[in-house]
Amino acid sequence: MGSYFEAAVERAIEKMQENLGDELTVDDLARAAMFSKFHFTRIFQRVTGVTPGRFLSALRVQHAKALLLTTSMNVADISVRVGYNSIGTFSSRFTRSVGMPPTAYRRCGGVVRSLQANPVTDTDRAAGMVSGSISADPSIYLDTVFLGLFRSRIPEGRPVRCTIEQGSGGFLLDQVPDGEWYLLCHGLGRTPASRATDGPTRLVGYQGPLRIHDGNLVDVKLHLEPARKLDPPLLVALPEPALPIGAHQAAAPPDMSQVPLAA
Repeated sequence: MGSYFEAAVERAIEKMQENLGDELTVDDLARAAMFSKFHFTRIFQRVTGVTPGRFLSALRVQHAKALLLTTSMNVADISVRVGYNSIGTFSSRFTRSVGMPPTAYRRCGGVVRSLQANPVTDTDRAAGMVSGSISADPSIYLDTVFLGLFRSRIPEGRPVRCTIEQGSGGFLLDQVPDGEWYLLCHGLGRTPASRATDGPTRLVGYQGPLRIHDGNLVDVKLHLEPARKLDPPLLVALPEPALPIGAHQAAAPPDMSQVPLAA
């Protein structure tokens, strides 16, 4: 999509970010983007890969994650701050997206010891593979890279398969069940001009939907770019090596024995 449409969608996302606790309608967001309601919804989904409503919901969970780690607000107050009238609804949404309840997320400082893929059941046909290569701009030194297959464009919940790699190069996710999956790549990198105190740059890459059927192999090339406002929020809690330095509180060293995972 052209920069004109991306700029319009960014205006809508800024409207969301500034009013997370309010009831926002599609009309409100379309006015911020300066489009008609009909064209706005279509353009927003083409630019971001998700609907405005799903993007807003993800932003609310993302902000709740930050409030849990950086404030002493209780869960009830946080749920209201990010636009939920029911603490039960908020807790259920948070748990489904992040992989743990709000109180557990705060207690572990936002760091999980391991990230387990969904177990394969006897009824699953899980013989497919997703392989490929990871790259970034030559000026960026690519460090830790997390890759996961998710059911939607928003990386939330438990991935169906995941792995953590070091640097650029090849990867393989095997025993992938039949279905349509979205591949998320979340990397940390540094440029030659970066100072040690700056922390790494968050890099992202997406591919999908990838169709797995009857044990086929899907080969992809992922080129990571610096994260943008247009990228759907990362909701799933990641193991410590896949998080930016300073993005979490101190926690016990992660158990990497279950990453990469192939059930």
